[in-house]
Amino acid sequence: MSPVVDLRSDTVTKPSPAMRKAMTHAEVGDDVFGEDPTVNELQSYCAELFGKERALYVPSGTMANQASLNALTQPGDEILCEYGSHIFNYECGGPALLSGVQLHPLRGDHGVLHVDQIRQAVRPDNVHHPVTRVIALENTHNTAGGVIFPREDIRKIANLARETNLRMHLDGARLMNAVVETGIPARDYARFFDTVTLCFSKGLGAPVGSIVAGDSDIVERVHRYRKIYGGGMRQAGIIAAGALYALQHNVDRLREDHTNAGRLARALDELPGVHIEPEWVHTNILMFEIQTDTFTARTLCDTLNERGVLMLPISDTKIRAVTNLMVSEKNIDYAIRQFVDVLG
Repeated sequence: MSPVVDLRSDTVTKPSPAMRKAMTHAEVGDDVFGEDPTVNELQSYCAELFGKERALYVPSGTMANQASLNALTQPGDEILCEYGSHIFNYECGGPALLSGVQLHPLRGDHGVLHVDQIRQAVRPDNVHHPVTRVIALENTHNTAGGVIFPREDIRKIANLARETNLRMHLDGARLMNAVVETGIPARDYARFFDTVTLCFSKGLGAPVGSIVAGDSDIVERVHRYRKIYGGGMRQAGIIAAGALYALQHNVDRLREDHTNAGRLARALDELPGVHIEPEWVHTNILMFEIQTDTFTARTLCDTLNERGVLMLPISDTKIRAVTNLMVSEKNIDYAIRQFVDVLG
């Protein structure tokens, strides 16, 4: 029987037996009353990880982003973001619906915005304009293919934010991928931002949840919006234990995902009808184009799916593949063989 190599996303990861054991034995209490010891431990751990005063556990990455943006803005404000960012493309128009603000997307270089283009986009003080209030960055950048946002560029943007009295938000759903690849500690990325998020249910392999970290006043506002959105949880320590286990055991192994992604990218680069830039595969996400009359992205994915290799077509010509803890080196070898057999 052929193996199933699921490269659709790093959200398909399942908790390991050791993680399940930690979840089974987690101490729990009523988190809405602030009495769940495992949730409290997770939040303290993350506050220390990011060098922030406080952190809050929330059910999802989208809620983490939206509650943060709500806490940082007023209705009628504007948020600067990158054109391919998750908050602009994959959160259902949440900023407009939930916060009453508009997004101003700028086209980055492989997802990376530069300080000069942000400076030009900041609105002048004019009664006819929305108020530019927040700069939102994403690291790593999903639709750019897991690209790492350089710390030096973040520093320059943060300096501009201070000069212009803007707030900074980091969608850090896959921040630990950047941390592992660069060796830069999480707090050295987070220090530039008023709010920073991290998702536990992607490469880290936990089943549920994200975190928001920031200073106490901002996180208190995020807490209020979590309640408004319906995100209060009771004996949440059962799932928080999975997130805590992931942080304590699954961070360093992200390197394996990066290595596997690089191997797959280099192999695809050798195949006819595939366009990929291996040098831009920084972490665990590959974006590549199909340039052949034989296949569209959809039909190629369908063909490979029949052979046990699952990927995600995101346009007529573009495919996303994401390595994760369910995919081994042998699985990558198998996937490469299927690509060669179909395209080579």
